[in-house]
Amino acid sequence: MDVIYLDYNCFQRGFDDLRQIRIQIEALACQEIFMRAERGELQLVWSFMHEDECILCPFPERKYEVFRLSALCKIRAGPKEEIYNYAKVFQRKARLSSKDAIHLACAYYIKAGFFLTCDDNLIKHAKQLNLNIKIMNPVDYIRQEGA
Repeated sequence: MDVIYLDYNCFQRGFDDLRQIRIQIEALACQEIFMRAERGELQLVWSFMHEDECILCPFPERKYEVFRLSALCKIRAGPKEEIYNYAKVFQRKARLSSKDAIHLACAYYIKAGFFLTCDDNLIKHAKQLNLNIKIMNPVDYIRQEGA
């Protein structure tokens, strides 16, 4: 069964500007991933970084929806020294922001098979690390894994 770490932007994608075709497609892909998690076809991860970003979200309706979706995440990644150490290395080697580095480090620490994000720049830089995680856009995951 696939273990998937979703970047925080995947949890929020349905609230972005749906007049843009790319965002519509990504929102649908994320919705499909959440439905598969609900059916038990894959496992999602929720980390302390997700929690922090959600708490800081200034929009109550987004915050409520993300916390609702967090219930689908059966794997939890709490703060660990190893995660911070990985994040520091990832930040230095791939020029990632601290938040992106922590998300990726959480995925790496729990040995997720997939790290999905809607951030093209993050995908590009994270792939430079040559980790044993498939790093891709949610749309590519759905294409790869079949509908």
